[in-house]
Amino acid sequence: MADVFRALADDSRRALLDRLFARNGQTLRQLAANLPMSRQAVAKHLAILEEANLVSTIWRGREKLHYLNPVPIAGIVRRWVGKFEDARLEALTDFQHQIETNKEKRRA
Repeated sequence: MADVFRALADDSRRALLDRLFARNGQTLRQLAANLPMSRQAVAKHLAILEEANLVSTIWRGREKLHYLNPVPIAGIVRRWVGKFEDARLEALTDFQHQIETNKEKRRA
């Protein structure tokens, strides 16, 4: 998980992931188009994303296509966001229970 956080810490790598989210299966040339960095820099960022398993690749002839792999991000959501979401849902459930209890008391 440390590799994933390290990879996500960089704005440029997050921008590449956003591009893959918008259109999966892009080549290095397509991903580097209109970015303020060289193709070599994009290739280095993609290598870091691949090492973190955030991007997977498939060769189609001479083209290397890059695909977003959302599984590591889902793991982060479950591990870090999920526990906070559980607490929020529990608080909402308690709030609903208090409202229902107050309604019953008013009826009695």
